[in-house]
Amino acid sequence: MQLLNREKQIFLENPNIQPDFSGNDYLLERQLKPEAQRQLHHILNKTGVKPTSMIDVSDGLASELFHICKQSNKGCKIFEDKLPIDQKTYDLAREFNLDPTVCALSGGEDYELLFTILVADYEKIKSEADISIIGHITETPDKVMIDKSGNSITLRAQGWDAIKN
Repeated sequence: MQLLNREKQIFLENPNIQPDFSGNDYLLERQLKPEAQRQLHHILNKTGVKPTSMIDVSDGLASELFHICKQSNKGCKIFEDKLPIDQKTYDLAREFNLDPTVCALSGGEDYELLFTILVADYEKIKSEADISIIGHITETPDKVMIDKSGNSITLRAQGWDAIKN
């Protein structure tokens, strides 16, 4: 959205300058024309893994983790270095002086699916290229992220809230 807003401001200041989205087609499509993760169904069928919970990441990863934890009376531990942040997304976030991890935790609207599985199914799914294992569910109610330096950070859900916004 930052990219769209920047180009809109440039256009409003000078309508003779057309927006420049070159090199950002993938990012714009993810935001403006998101597509459902169709291959996940095939992977789950092939491996015989049945998710124990699943939610779409429409309000930000942290917010969706909170929903899963609340419904299961559990907590979670995720790892920053396991978050699947596309390099173009990472670079554009940095261009706008944004932290890519905060964007991943608080952004959404890209039709990615977040799901949990039984620990016994981990070996069946761990090597699937289209699935990123970012952490695990915990018995304690704490919701934390281990950052790239090994520090434990309490997660906050900052995603979109339709009731507040």
